[in-house]
Amino acid sequence: MKDETKITHAEEIPSEHDDPLIQFLHQTIRFAVKILAILMVLVIIWGIGDVGYVLFNRLMAPPLFLLNISDILATFGAFLAVLIAIEIFINITLYIRSDVLPIKLVVATALMAISRKVIIFDFKELSPLYIFATAAVVLALGITYWLISFNKK
Repeated sequence: MKDETKITHAEEIPSEHDDPLIQFLHQTIRFAVKILAILMVLVIIWGIGDVGYVLFNRLMAPPLFLLNISDILATFGAFLAVLIAIEIFINITLYIRSDVLPIKLVVATALMAISRKVIIFDFKELSPLYIFATAAVVLALGITYWLISFNKK
């Protein structure tokens, strides 16, 4: 049995294991996570280019250099999508460095993603049930984030 005083955090994918097969599988997973990090950087770069392209097209459409509210909301949505991708990249890199899933950061990323969804809602097109369900998700994530923060103190 391990000495519990030496354990500082839960290790989900240890870098060393007695069983060679498990060791190989852990190394494979770590490699896959690194590939995901590389792909996420490419998505972020692509997303930045897309934000610039969308903004440019909206500004060049008549009337020139003016944005209406739907253009602004679409731009906010594109910006937030890139920010969410950056948060996911941070989650991936933290996972690579520590082999532990940063739960608080994952919940914060989920809060940001659902907030993006709420910001770009077209309330004329959505049913009340969809809006209430989204509100329930926001409330649940908010309470979860608060509980995680509360437990850390």
